[in-house]
Amino acid sequence: MHVRMANSADAEAIRAIYNAEVTGSTATFDLVPRTVDEQVAWLEEHRGPYPAVVAVDDAETVVGFGSLSVFRDRPAYATTVEDSVYVGDGARGKGVGRLLLVALIDLATQHGFHCVIARIGGDNQASIGLHEACGFRMVGIEQEVGRKFSRWLDVSVLQRML
Repeated sequence: MHVRMANSADAEAIRAIYNAEVTGSTATFDLVPRTVDEQVAWLEEHRGPYPAVVAVDDAETVVGFGSLSVFRDRPAYATTVEDSVYVGDGARGKGVGRLLLVALIDLATQHGFHCVIARIGGDNQASIGLHEACGFRMVGIEQEVGRKFSRWLDVSVLQRML
């Protein structure tokens, strides 16, 4: 298993992993699955200082992905990024999330960012635990800020200084 930069050939595999979360979990607050064109556009946006990475197995099959994104659009936030990590159902519990998150932390450091924010929805204890194991600390809970599957959802906010 290894992590590499994502490319356009990974669009369908990333889309499949992401759309499973859109339709079946509260890991994302998106409600409508992405199209192939939307996924390709997303990949184009995740270049340079805001990259996307994929975890691939020995057969080069994408089993997870992660990205860095702009935290907020106002200039004073320019040194902060937000991370996202998604692992395919069959690859969970095998260290894939940790590989992806460590790679994103390294990339954020290389690009000169000062801190990384994780916003974790739906009481996702596995993601909270992963982030805490990688040096993030809980800095707050945004209560009932989302609604999905007829439920109000909190967002846990974690932060890691670089």
